[in-house]
Amino acid sequence: MSDEEKVGAGELAARAREIGPVDLLAMAAHRDDVELTCGGTFLRAADQGHRTAIVDLTLGEMGTRGSAELRGQEADRAAGVLGVVARLNAGLPDAGLFNTDENRRRLVGLLRGLRPGTVILPFPRGRHPDHRIASELSRDACYLAGLSRYGDGEPHRPLKVLYALSYREDPLKPTFVVDIGRQFERKMEAIRCYASQFDGKDAAGEIFPTGQDLYDLIETQNRHYGSLIRRPYGEPFWTEETVEVDDVTTLGVRSM
Repeated sequence: MSDEEKVGAGELAARAREIGPVDLLAMAAHRDDVELTCGGTFLRAADQGHRTAIVDLTLGEMGTRGSAELRGQEADRAAGVLGVVARLNAGLPDAGLFNTDENRRRLVGLLRGLRPGTVILPFPRGRHPDHRIASELSRDACYLAGLSRYGDGEPHRPLKVLYALSYREDPLKPTFVVDIGRQFERKMEAIRCYASQFDGKDAAGEIFPTGQDLYDLIETQNRHYGSLIRRPYGEPFWTEETVEVDDVTTLGVRSM
């Protein structure tokens, strides 16, 4: 049993409070999900001086390759590459995520401790049930964390919730794309930390095989997203709400 599984919700929340407020938080089902979907954005945020953190909901103990212990070691190395101030694990069951009150309260404690301004979540649809449930569960926790009479701790609700749109095959246009040209090589370095999961593979998570090596396929995908904003590499995001533009004369991306 891992340390995260032994830790109660109160102690986990206390750990989050020790870390203090962060500017950007990603919440994802498995160790490696953040690296695949928004690792470049995390690197760019750290480069800009923002405090960033990751909450992995599960240990990944049901993964076909490697082990939860090995995956934890790989996640620690990847976190170092990404420059996050903390990486916590909610200790929820892999391949057994459910949107229950108990699980919501566990995540609410983490959110109230970390007090993020912006949260990145998985896209609400996915072939892996954990990805879909992680999105719904985490979004509900973000809302409930702002209710003063729900759970323990000082209420806090993130200002912005973003959904990572990487690798989607749905005909859904990104709300915006982040330029990760200067961060792409380090993103790949973070992804390659998960050798037990990715070496020799041609698919992973929501990434369907095309016949390419997985690492080449990730580069192809990131080049595609970058092309949408006329940049070498990019990561796409979607928001349910309309994004405000302050000055239309400074909008980027050439139209013609």
